Amino acid sequence: MPPESEAVHSGANKTMLGKLLMVAILMFGFGYALVPFYEKICELTGINVLTARERMDPAEARRFAQNTQVDLTRTVSVEFDANSHGPWSFRPKNNVIEVHPGELATVIYEIRNNQDAEVSGQAIPSYAPKQSAVHFKKLECFCFQQQVLKARETREFPVVFVIDPKLPDGIRNITLSYTFFQVGSAQPTL
Repeated sequence: MPPESEAVHSGANKTMLGKLLMVAILMFGFGYALVPFYEKICELTGINVLTARERMDPAEARRFAQNTQVDLTRTVSVEFDANSHGPWSFRPKNNVIEVHPGELATVIYEIRNNQDAEVSGQAIPSYAPKQSAVHFKKLECFCFQQQVLKARETREFPVVFVIDPKLPDGIRNITLSYTFFQVGSAQPTL
């Protein structure tokens, strides 16, 4: 191959390498930017309301629960749902409870690890109707952090909540649905 041809190929290779590096950098930047973009879309649409925004400061939660008047003139039916993606059995102990806005309530969820290895999971809540989410105040919830279950372990987790009396009068039913996902494990699911 003549020396001029090698120089042309070498220059073309350097140009192509530069373009490929630029594409890789842009792809990384796009992937990095997707996280806040996804969170904003979820916030605006009410899909998979993220648990970090739901968590109340413990002192604020106590003040809210103590300062809230129970509205005995209204009753709200709260339905509980459980979905799982991973090696779990996941269900609420009660599917429906009736509460008065401002009343402190507790429901228990049962989670069982169905495999012979320890696994970690995270529950993500969602609400229906969407506008009820801001009025559903959780004081304690297993969804606030990842849960680790030993092999074949079954545990019960409480969800302690108050329905804010500012809930619009037209809302008589709320559905709280959790989806439990396996996270941070190299173990294959069975």
